Amino acid sequence: MSLQIYDLTHCYEQFMPEWPSHPGVDVDVLKFHAKDGIYEVNWEGIMHRGTHMDAPLHVTENTPDIKDYPLWRLFGTGVAVSIPKGKWGVITPEDLENATPKIQKNDIVMINTGFHHKYADTDEYFSYGCGINGAGANWLVNKGVKLVGYDCQANDHPIATKLVDHGLGPTHPHLIDEWKETYGRDPKVDFPLWEDGHKNLMVKGGIPGIENIGGQLDEVTGKRCFFMAFPWRWNGGDGCIVRVLAIINQEGDFRFETGKK
Repeated sequence: MSLQIYDLTHCYEQFMPEWPSHPGVDVDVLKFHAKDGIYEVNWEGIMHRGTHMDAPLHVTENTPDIKDYPLWRLFGTGVAVSIPKGKWGVITPEDLENATPKIQKNDIVMINTGFHHKYADTDEYFSYGCGINGAGANWLVNKGVKLVGYDCQANDHPIATKLVDHGLGPTHPHLIDEWKETYGRDPKVDFPLWEDGHKNLMVKGGIPGIENIGGQLDEVTGKRCFFMAFPWRWNGGDGCIVRVLAIINQEGDFRFETGKK
């Protein structure tokens, strides 16, 4: 059996694109070869950077942390589906219902909107990016999927976040006027709740949500794969940088054996 392994993560590094919130990742070289004979760096930053997995605790008090996800949710078969979106595009229940390959119960789902090609420190990726709405996240919960990854800026549409008049916002009040000018109504008409994509998926459904999927996503899109995600075993973690892999064999039927006879 010939297996191909694909990496679905962006590189983690200093000056990486960061969601517009807290100051970001800082990597300092403490020791280097010419001086010390070894190489050692110090890392500081929040976990919500690059390809990362959120925990329910990130959005709702007294809920599970990153280590509380059962291991069976992090590994298994599923699909990488193409759902192309442009500026402020919404991933809807209809998109998910019509996606191919068909999303099935217990699948891991990777959603390719095309935005991983725009991953950069820009308004285009973050402020004007696409995202799922609460109804779409609820569809995934009702379908009974195991894990979801998005190649866009968050587990929610940007207009459901503190960028506009939600939670700690608005931090980007100009987006409110731009939405009104574009659609003729207040953003809260379309996104009345603060991050209900996160909350429906993770708090209601217990489903891990991965933001900023990237890497070789295009090469597995339209295929059924075996996926693996590797967050830290971190007590109290609100989220975690994560490595995501997809495994495919030529026949497209690779599965790990259950061990059951």
